[in-house]
Amino acid sequence: MDYFRTLRPLFTISQHWIRPRYCSNVAKSSVTSRERKFKSHISSGPSFQDFLKGVSVPKTPAADGQDCDTHSYLSEELHMGNSRKVYFETYGCQMNVNDTEIAWSILQRKGYQRTADLSEADVVLLVTCSIREKAEQTIWNRLQQLTAMKKRRLKTCTPMKIGILGCMAERLKVEILEREKLVDVLAGPDAYRDLPRLLTIAEGGQQASNVLLSLEETYADVMPVQHAPQGHSAFVSIMRGCDNMCSYCIVPFTRGRERSRPVSSILEEVRMLSDQGVKEVTLLGQNVNSYRDTSEEQFCGSDLTQLSRGFKTVYRTKQGGLRFSDLLDRVSCIDPDMRIRFTSPHPKDFPDEVLHLIAERKNICQQIHLPAQSGSSKILKAMRRGYTREAYFDLVRNIKTIIPEVSLSSDFISGFCGETEDDHQQTLSLIREVGYNVGFLFAYSMRKKTHAFHRLQDDVPAEVKQQRLEECISVFREEAAKVNGALVGSTELVLVEGESKRSAKDLCGRTDGNMKVIFPKEDVAVQPEDSDTAPVNAGDYVLVKISSANSQSLRGRAISHSSLGDPAKHYETVQTAV
Repeated sequence: MDYFRTLRPLFTISQHWIRPRYCSNVAKSSVTSRERKFKSHISSGPSFQDFLKGVSVPKTPAADGQDCDTHSYLSEELHMGNSRKVYFETYGCQMNVNDTEIAWSILQRKGYQRTADLSEADVVLLVTCSIREKAEQTIWNRLQQLTAMKKRRLKTCTPMKIGILGCMAERLKVEILEREKLVDVLAGPDAYRDLPRLLTIAEGGQQASNVLLSLEETYADVMPVQHAPQGHSAFVSIMRGCDNMCSYCIVPFTRGRERSRPVSSILEEVRMLSDQGVKEVTLLGQNVNSYRDTSEEQFCGSDLTQLSRGFKTVYRTKQGGLRFSDLLDRVSCIDPDMRIRFTSPHPKDFPDEVLHLIAERKNICQQIHLPAQSGSSKILKAMRRGYTREAYFDLVRNIKTIIPEVSLSSDFISGFCGETEDDHQQTLSLIREVGYNVGFLFAYSMRKKTHAFHRLQDDVPAEVKQQRLEECISVFREEAAKVNGALVGSTELVLVEGESKRSAKDLCGRTDGNMKVIFPKEDVAVQPEDSDTAPVNAGDYVLVKISSANSQSLRGRAISHSSLGDPAKHYETVQTAV
């Protein structure tokens, strides 16, 4: 403000025409007085930092030596949940299950309580999926139901707030906020840290949203609150986003670019789960086996990422970082009695080093999800999958050579853009030749923003899509029944999940190959050939003799308790005894 104190010409053009004008002493005195008054207001008011979320402003000493009050915008106290009850509904993939646990962890820290009773909820949060139109329609229908409940609650002193989290929040943000004003809060997959603030704004009667995607957010420092039944299994997110840009897929647009969580935070979470007695951990990611940690300088080498032979990507080859094989190696060493799974991978990211590690480690499940999507090279090219039918078959043969007892599962899309009857038949033949035991099959649903939406024609009639889907499902079940039937007479190590949904007299669990096994609830030997018996509980490993099978599950009878440490010895003993 030096110009207030210095008398200078305001402007000069010519001394003959216009004389320089100077401020008078009266004006100078008036300005100085106004300046002092203005400075006084500024010094006693809020500073710039007070308007920045999350910035801690230290108190500054006043002239008399006393601390003056500080001002803040939307203070941390307002972010607190004050024991308000939150009800979660989760739709879609395992990543959404993990997102629910992350969101709950954040809200729990702020004093919210979780409820399983919708009628007593103050906040209802739907964790949503956008992968297909049917998934989104399910959410719209649910919102209508919740809105009717919300209107009834308006008559009470605690009105209900409704929030949409996850992929649908990002994809349909404007429509969700404006369509009949059904929703109070929107939070995209990278905005869960902001939930307390968004809910505070909603509590004041306004709609609040944050759907910004991040290039860095992995929630590495947020420890998810696991909510699995009996706590015997858990999901651990290791990376977020996807760079593959398959032409049919909305994921890169709803979850953003790939970024991997630091290996140190993953190992810390797995150790914690092991200490809690968790017996199975599933590593999660949209493209889980493209994991690449570059968080520390010593990880940033120059070696290029190795792909499966015959596969390619739409992006430039990446270099440096700790790879998926490095992470899998370290995770599997934490607890030899804890099973390790991972999903969902891409076939391009299965170099031999990953396959050999799976074959060598007893606690890494010999089950691989290998999404094919189609059996036609023409359709695979249109999908921008980065491989041909032949390259996929070569990978399957390589996997079965290195891991002879491997179980394979897959994804298939029926009726993609331009798919002919011949393309469909090629898909059916691939299903027959590979021999999967689990599959996820869907009719194609075009999504806005995708490459297919902009460049391709959704030209397969809906009834043809449905017919082809039904044929794929039929063939898949036939082949799965054969694969599972080959296990009849074998003894499988099963991790018990709990009671069967169909009968309280039965228990159910899963094999190393991720097949469901149902067997009678009864006490069994503590060890093979041991006369002492003990009840079977969720989280126990038991050896089960398989007596029958279908395309969906296996049936058998538990023989004895066991462990993951050395099941081969137990198998041999039991096979000899029966």
